[in-house]
Amino acid sequence: MYVWSVSMPARKLRVEVFDDEGNRYIVIVEGEVTRKKAQCVLDIVELLGSVQKGTERMSPSKSTKFSKTKLLINDRFAFSWFSSRDIVETYGKTFGDVIALSTASTYLARMTRRGFLMTEGPQNNRKYRMFTELSKSTLKSLNKTSK
Repeated sequence: MYVWSVSMPARKLRVEVFDDEGNRYIVIVEGEVTRKKAQCVLDIVELLGSVQKGTERMSPSKSTKFSKTKLLINDRFAFSWFSSRDIVETYGKTFGDVIALSTASTYLARMTRRGFLMTEGPQNNRKYRMFTELSKSTLKSLNKTSK
């Protein structure tokens, strides 16, 4: 009886994060690193408190609809996927103002082009998610290891 062993180079994703108190967190994924697994790691990191800091806080009454939408995403949808309909509904409840679905979709498309949001799904059922600096650097490192 012969046993053949083929070893493939292990693909590895390592994320190291420091919080405000100086604590270090290391998350390592070894094996086949998929986009879904990378997003799970980013979710863990965000739960540890490594959400993008320093976002501007403006008075909602003096803000444009675009800046209110961006503020809403930072506050309510920083950790989850959402749709343009979710934005319209939450915008009305939060600011007591109406934003059209087409306007919300346009704003989300602009934010995606500017690198603030990532998208998933077909255009008629598109989901959005905030794209943090950490997720950008992690995805860049994934692209480098896959080549």
